Amino acid sequence: MAPVATNENGNGHVDRIAELKKQANSDSKLFNPFYSPTADSASDDDYKYAGYKPYFPVVDWEPLGDIDVTDRGLFADPEKKALFGAAQKVKNLTPAIGTEILGIDLRQLTPAQKDELALLVAERGVVFFRDQELNVHEQLDIARHFGPLHKHATTPIPKEPGLEEVHIVYNDAARRPDSSAFSKLELWHSDVTYELQPPSTTSLKVITCPEYGGDTLWSSGYALYSSLSPGMQTYLEGLTALHSGVAQAEGSRAAGLHVRREAIETVHPVVRVHPVTGWKSVYVNPGFTRRINGVPKAESDVILNFLFHQIGENVDFQVRFHWEPNSIAFWDNRIVTHSATFDFWPQRRHALRATPHGEKPESVEDYERRTGKVANDRQIEIWKQQGVEVPQVKKGASRARGYND
Repeated sequence: MAPVATNENGNGHVDRIAELKKQANSDSKLFNPFYSPTADSASDDDYKYAGYKPYFPVVDWEPLGDIDVTDRGLFADPEKKALFGAAQKVKNLTPAIGTEILGIDLRQLTPAQKDELALLVAERGVVFFRDQELNVHEQLDIARHFGPLHKHATTPIPKEPGLEEVHIVYNDAARRPDSSAFSKLELWHSDVTYELQPPSTTSLKVITCPEYGGDTLWSSGYALYSSLSPGMQTYLEGLTALHSGVAQAEGSRAAGLHVRREAIETVHPVVRVHPVTGWKSVYVNPGFTRRINGVPKAESDVILNFLFHQIGENVDFQVRFHWEPNSIAFWDNRIVTHSATFDFWPQRRHALRATPHGEKPESVEDYERRTGKVANDRQIEIWKQQGVEVPQVKKGASRARGYND
């Protein structure tokens, strides 16, 4: 879909931007970690990774056009023999989402193992590795195997030339989160979903972190879809929603920072289909989704609020990861949302992200028309693989289901 021009932020973000501008002019050093980055940091030139601290160049980048991508998971061995055969242990962390792999050095991955990793991430949502010595250039090389890399318009990059595709996540004593400037719910997001071709198999390597605190949580859009009644599934499959980068751009300007590419707003399906797994995923997030198109505002607000709270509060959909230095996560931004805990101030937390572009999000109808295949519910497919007989529920009116604990 083409970007949708608009002068409105929606959902009260005009007031939020005014607040951000007021905040940026104060001496409190408080900040909204989602919409308003800051260049402030503790003055410690002896810090090992000082060269990767936030840098905000005053440069301008062209608008993004069509990008040719082919998902590497399509070429993977479904049994992932090359990847799993090299591991000491493969451990699923929850039924719905999250896998940790032990005993693999990511610097040694073959192209076949990278393809299998892409497929595993598409199936499990997020995959974790610890004790990885790969440097940022090696991280970028792996990321480029999955697709052309995204350059962010507002967030910091390293000062070192040639690393414009690196997204820096950084916090230290100079950057105190202000709990009055944001809600925990609104921090849940899938990265830059306002882009025409939002990210696919994204990686984040933590290079410095506190002994405890600063965890990241991921929530599965597959599991959210599977949890809904057949009637709600059918309803959502026919909808689209507006995703906006305006608040993020204005938040950066309010903080006195240069926006390197003008903000856009783009329409995507509320339920998208992963091109490799063929599974349906709810594709909205509190950070960037502003409204559902073609329905009354009251209806849009209720539906989005329901989905946002399911993302942030339903623990059956989530996995939580405690970082250690040199831990790295690979997640599929097309099918999961994520959020960090800001419970570690004044400690330092520092990570580097590489973000490949994916395809344009595809609705159930468009996927089935293009492929001639039926898009599926992940949970039902997993049950079938396990030999569990699943009652076929007719789409339409839903019925009450009891639960005892």
